[in-house]
Amino acid sequence: MYPFVRLFKDGLLARRAGPLDVLGTHVSHHVCWPWDLDMWAELNNGRTLTIFDLGRIPLAIRTGLVDVMKRERWGLAIAGTAVRYRRRVRAFDRVVMRSRLIGWDRRFMYIEQAMFRPDGECTGHAVFRSAVTDAKGIVAPERVCAALGIDTASPPLPGWVEAWLAAEDQRPWPPMQDVADTRTGLAAQ
Repeated sequence: MYPFVRLFKDGLLARRAGPLDVLGTHVSHHVCWPWDLDMWAELNNGRTLTIFDLGRIPLAIRTGLVDVMKRERWGLAIAGTAVRYRRRVRAFDRVVMRSRLIGWDRRFMYIEQAMFRPDGECTGHAVFRSAVTDAKGIVAPERVCAALGIDTASPPLPGWVEAWLAAEDQRPWPPMQDVADTRTGLAAQ
């Protein structure tokens, strides 16, 4: 089940923390609970992505994006993710998460997030391609920036993000065209 109680708590903490510059870093603190574990008693990889939500949504609250989205009746979607899992997180381990917007292009905004142990060792890192949406589809980031009252250009995206985006452009869509029947999963002979 989605951790709505944790999200509500983190949303309240974000509102109390006050406004943050659109390119600022939101810092949040999390605990790996027993229901976050996989069968190896480690933080489940899917749950890791959900816990990243608990940093990203408060970031959107603090930068004013959530208020703008409510006013404009916009939504928020994830259009892609690149994740690195580097160190185990086990039950009752505490992690510090850093979340920040690193830039945007003509369609998407890119958010970088990392989890750290209290001693500073990084356990995992992700970059998310996100889109603000309305009834017609994707809202251009320049329109989002205007609604936020900022007229700054995007900082240059890091080279590793550009390389990821270039690789994504080469990825076939729809995938698995060699599969003859999607109902049975049998490959074409």
